Amino acid sequence: MIDAGGTTPRTYEVRATRAGRRVEVATRRGLVEVSEVTRSGSAVRTARFMSSRILALVEHPADGQRKASA
Repeated sequence: MIDAGGTTPRTYEVRATRAGRRVEVATRRGLVEVSEVTRSGSAVRTARFMSSRILALVEHPADGQRKASA
């Protein structure tokens, strides 16, 4: 959740959309960078936020359960 200066905070969601990808969070120079990364380490999508504007950063672990294809 980000304080965007309006009446309500904005919510952004970054997910690992394909098998083998992961989400990494890095903090640098007052910025928080959230990236979806492939197995080889290249970033697919990246979101950057000012750390002073972040209200909450919630990380959910992967399910670990694979769904059987029918």
